[in-house]
Amino acid sequence: MAVKILWADDEIDLLKPHILFLESKGYEVDTFNNGLDAVEKSKETAYDIIFLDENMPGISGLEALLQIKESKPFVPVVMITKSEEEHIMEEAIGSKIADYLIKPVNPNQILLTIKKNLEHSKLVSQKTNSTYQQEFSQLGMALHNNMTLEEWSDLFKKLVYWELELEKIEDTGMREVLNMQRKEANSLFVKFVENNYEDWLKGEEEVPQMIHTLIKDKVIPEVDHQKTAMVVIDNLRYDQWMMLKPILMKYFKIENEEIIYSILPTATHYARNALFSGLMPSEIEKLYPDLWVSEDEEGGKNLYEKELLEKNLMRLKKDISWSYNKITNYDAGKKLADSFNELKDNDLNVIVYNFVDMLSHARSEMKMIKELADDEAAYRSLTVSWYEHSPLQTIIKKIASSKMKLIITSDHGTIKVDNPVKVVGERNLNSNLRYKIGRGMSYKEKEVFQVKKPEAIFLPKGALSSEFIFAKEGDFFVYPNNYNHFVNHYTDSFQHGGISLEELLIPYIVLQPK
Repeated sequence: MAVKILWADDEIDLLKPHILFLESKGYEVDTFNNGLDAVEKSKETAYDIIFLDENMPGISGLEALLQIKESKPFVPVVMITKSEEEHIMEEAIGSKIADYLIKPVNPNQILLTIKKNLEHSKLVSQKTNSTYQQEFSQLGMALHNNMTLEEWSDLFKKLVYWELELEKIEDTGMREVLNMQRKEANSLFVKFVENNYEDWLKGEEEVPQMIHTLIKDKVIPEVDHQKTAMVVIDNLRYDQWMMLKPILMKYFKIENEEIIYSILPTATHYARNALFSGLMPSEIEKLYPDLWVSEDEEGGKNLYEKELLEKNLMRLKKDISWSYNKITNYDAGKKLADSFNELKDNDLNVIVYNFVDMLSHARSEMKMIKELADDEAAYRSLTVSWYEHSPLQTIIKKIASSKMKLIITSDHGTIKVDNPVKVVGERNLNSNLRYKIGRGMSYKEKEVFQVKKPEAIFLPKGALSSEFIFAKEGDFFVYPNNYNHFVNHYTDSFQHGGISLEELLIPYIVLQPK
């Protein structure tokens, strides 16, 4: 079906060569020499794009534009004028024109404007698909090399980049290819972790930046030079950070953007306590038994983060002024935003924000949230929508206006699970779907990452002969009894605790206020 164009210009006869050129390209062009006729015809006919001369007898191009937009608000209108006066351009742009051209225009300019406005999504889709196809083989070859820690981080960033790029286009073919490549990457990453994790903790191999040394290695050096706010957003994945990034760039410039490693289990009880204490879980249990709550004890498992941070700063001999705030609901966030000025003289302000964690759990338990965040793209979009209407955005704006450095990071990420793996254990087996700790568990060894000696990876041993098992890639643990209920309830939910790119590789961002 041919593209229909309306072109109104009081000198339309002089533009006959332009019209013939467009018609030779297959476009249908209706021409008028005044704005009134253009407005009336636009109401009767479904035009794909409209060109208006700014200076016409009767009503001006700007007046015609306003009237056309009343009846056809979504039709792109291109303003053409001899004038380069700023107020005319501002008025036209404010009226939501699609483009602005200065006379004299040549046929190729018109053709380019049409393609840009009507075929943009198609051209972007073709270009994006073509570029990913070129990179596909390079990513595939990299996966089958003996990749380093840095190469794994770079590959993960590229996979996230292409996921965000390909979701912008309607063609789903390349997205399916990317999903297969990402699944392969996760499978190989799990093997990489299984082969190296224990050596990292012992310092026997090239060691990644891990969260239990983050405050000592990264945060304190920043605080030594500038007042700093550290915002830990629970469950924040790298792709979610990439969606939030353009919003924060209004107030900050990026000083450092990197991938760091969480610890196993990639669960709040272990990871966030390790982050603030500067210790691995078994070390916390040994040094501060009153601040560690084991799996089989009642009560919250993250009630002593402030105390663990205080112990960490004391061991580091840092005599600084600091604060710690944990936000678990809207009212607490609003209260902190309202009182933030009381914190601006501190050397370090630590804020834990739990929303993304609550979102992932709510998605598992609430049908409405599951429908709103039906897939990865919707989950990211919901995260952005929350941030834009949350007290956290107000807090971050106040951090910027206080000229503090801002650090954004997380304790672990999440993965969308889709493959149930059966585990049989005692009644008191912990409830997490991505890791289990206990005695006498029954499972298929090839389906899990098995750690028979928890102390080897600095985890509390717990009951005599207890072991840890971790789910891989998109797996989740279920019990044989009530199997179908658990499978139906948790398939395609977001979980954490196991081994995957999405859970272990988390963002660490340092931002400087503009």
